[in-house]
Amino acid sequence: MEGVMLRGKDHWVVAVRRPDGEIVSQTKPISPWSKNMLILKKPILRGALALVEAISLGVGALSFSAQESTDEDIEIGAKEMTLTVIIGFGLALGLFFALPVWLIRLSHGLLDPIIPGGGWGKTVALNLAEGAVRLAIFFGYLVLVSRIKDIKRVFEYHGAEHKTIHAFEHGVEMEPERIDAFSTQHVRCGTSFLLVVMVVAILVFSLLGRPDSILVRIALRFMVLPLVAGISYEVIKYAGRHEESRFVKIIMSPGLALQRLTTRPPSLDQIEVALVSLNTLLAVEAESARPPENGKLKVEK
Repeated sequence: MEGVMLRGKDHWVVAVRRPDGEIVSQTKPISPWSKNMLILKKPILRGALALVEAISLGVGALSFSAQESTDEDIEIGAKEMTLTVIIGFGLALGLFFALPVWLIRLSHGLLDPIIPGGGWGKTVALNLAEGAVRLAIFFGYLVLVSRIKDIKRVFEYHGAEHKTIHAFEHGVEMEPERIDAFSTQHVRCGTSFLLVVMVVAILVFSLLGRPDSILVRIALRFMVLPLVAGISYEVIKYAGRHEESRFVKIIMSPGLALQRLTTRPPSLDQIEVALVSLNTLLAVEAESARPPENGKLKVEK
């Protein structure tokens, strides 16, 4: 809300523009679970963990931005944010995973003439149909929310974030006017990640078969979501390391196209907020990486 959150290796920063025009920021350290449990750094596992950590950081950033971006005195406690996350996560699971299963179950009579026979082939075909329904719901959802005024503002800041990261990665002078020349689309965007999740889910869910009980089908899909997230994370990670590859450009092109819905051209003022977030993050990351003086740790009191 009226801001940009960026994550580094050891810290995350959120910068927000207040109603009076002042830009304020909050910086907090990251303590990933993988530091204490090395197994969580393994492929697939690290992706599922990254999703949980991203939700946690997002909640913190949202709470700070909600308090700073308005003149109203808003108090958002841990209980309120926890309840909001639970409700939001439940709605997402219901809308994008449970609803497609239920709709395909209702449409069996219509699909049977189109998908004759039985066995594994029909199971795969029905799961593909379920995946198509899930993608349609996902696209429809993005189209609808992109028309909401407040969400448009969020998407403009999303575009400012992408432009700023592009400019930093290309080593240009970090001025809002120079940053504005870059694209609002980025291969490592969360929108692309969500689309990859949808596609990977089709493949993974096809391996689960189709139990007669619709509740069992839904439960199985929820159980393998960490696996789906882990595989999707590895795909995005690979794409981020090979952005110039023609193959990567082809497979990531749908996600980049989808970002036309979730990003908007930002104003220079919004780019300025993203730049404050980036500069603050770079400064705190550089400070934490600085070697201790005289070989001893320096402790601030």
